[in-house]
Amino acid sequence: MREITYLEAVREAMSQEMRKNDDVYILGEDIGVYGGAFGVTRGMIEEFGPERVRNTPISEAGIAGAAVGSALTGMRPILELQFSDFITIALDQMVNQAAKIRYMYGGKGKVPMVLRTPSGSGTGAAAQHSQSLEAWVAHIPGLKVVQPSTAYDAKGLLKAAMDDDNPVIFYEHKLLYKTSSDVPEEEYSIPLGKADIKREGTDVTIVATAIMVHKSLEAAKELEKEGISVEVVDPRTIVPLDEETIVNSVKKTGKVIVVHEAVKRGGIGGEIASMIAESEAFDYLDAPIKRLGGANSPIPYNPELEKAHVPQVPDIIKAVKETLNRA
Repeated sequence: MREITYLEAVREAMSQEMRKNDDVYILGEDIGVYGGAFGVTRGMIEEFGPERVRNTPISEAGIAGAAVGSALTGMRPILELQFSDFITIALDQMVNQAAKIRYMYGGKGKVPMVLRTPSGSGTGAAAQHSQSLEAWVAHIPGLKVVQPSTAYDAKGLLKAAMDDDNPVIFYEHKLLYKTSSDVPEEEYSIPLGKADIKREGTDVTIVATAIMVHKSLEAAKELEKEGISVEVVDPRTIVPLDEETIVNSVKKTGKVIVVHEAVKRGGIGGEIASMIAESEAFDYLDAPIKRLGGANSPIPYNPELEKAHVPQVPDIIKAVKETLNRA
């Protein structure tokens, strides 16, 4: 099997879908000749033309509104926001329109659209271009929320998102774009709401999202040298959440740490921790549930402060050892 980057996997998924379905198109800022802020759509305007790879004005509210409206009329738009922080400007369209229409019209109207956007820190883009706001949209009934951590997952989950008749928010971590993995050239789909166990283990479960999956795997590799066996569970989709896989892993290990990059307060880690505490897994816990998340501050521009703002491999290793000592 060939190996391609996360960025290439996202582009390939969109291109394959557009070749077979004329109702699929992309819209966003500078996605045409320039190829998007991170180059994901580079070369697509040459194949599909400006009608299907549509450059838009700098208005996230307008872009999202156009996508919602066209989805209602039968199109299947893929909306690209240059940075996930800018979803704040599009939230009225996404929260009050896209998420509600199918329910309010008894299923007679639907909004099959995907909002793709780069998220996360690590590029020195500072406080307004580095946030992880997935918990905001996960709070809204009617929106599905996806966070792939590998190129393989990105292609398969984006395919499922494009086939879904509901609005999907698709987060692509900036630092993952250049990472590579084995990805089939043919089309395939990964069901939304199905977690993946990225590493089997017996001593402690780490539930990690996006870039934190890789940091957790690195921590697990280091801990293995000390005889500690770590299981790493990647939910892949925040909404719907695969509760069964997480609960079964916690029942097996009896200990769990939830790790995400977003600010810890109000983050998705609190929802996952509550779900575990309210499930049958609670009776299997040998230690308190531990959460790791970003610091309660805007993300700094300074590279060392930016790095200190979010969990790193040493933080995860420390959390595992603290959890094991509490058992």
